Amino acid sequence: MGTRMFVAVYPPEDVREELAEFLSVRPGLAWTGPEQMHLTLAFFGSVPDRSLEPLEEALESSVRSVESFPCGLHGAGAFPHPDSAAVVWLGVEDGAEDLTRLARKARGAGNRAGVVPDGKAFHPHLTLARPGRTNATRWIRVLETFTSRIWAVDEVHLVESTLQGYGHRPRHRTVKTVPLTP
Repeated sequence: MGTRMFVAVYPPEDVREELAEFLSVRPGLAWTGPEQMHLTLAFFGSVPDRSLEPLEEALESSVRSVESFPCGLHGAGAFPHPDSAAVVWLGVEDGAEDLTRLARKARGAGNRAGVVPDGKAFHPHLTLARPGRTNATRWIRVLETFTSRIWAVDEVHLVESTLQGYGHRPRHRTVKTVPLTP
């Protein structure tokens, strides 16, 4: 059995703290804490130990030549649908196309390393809550009032995700950080 892993972009700490403060005065959902706020580029359900080093190398060779780019959070939505939301998310206003390109490169790196990424279509977003199939329309309206500052995406992270049991958030640990081209 392998390790759950994903490739992500983490917004800067001040952006995550500002968002956490915005959410803290809005009780009703179990919001993601600032330490776990990220934009997933590729998810790998199970990475065998023997594939970790090839994945790290493929990721580095795939993304190191990508130039850093501006990114900002704005807009909101829910998967699969606001009326029956399993996930409530904050969208990406600036940098969505660049994130999509970066996600393609991260997923390609997984394929080259023999680690197949999940097959879901990439939609740049930051997961904020998993409400359990509830109507999220009210929350989406509230979240649409948040706009982050623009920051430079200048690195990606290969992250190990360890499940902690039902009702607990997974524990995340960065295994490798790959800088983008300045």
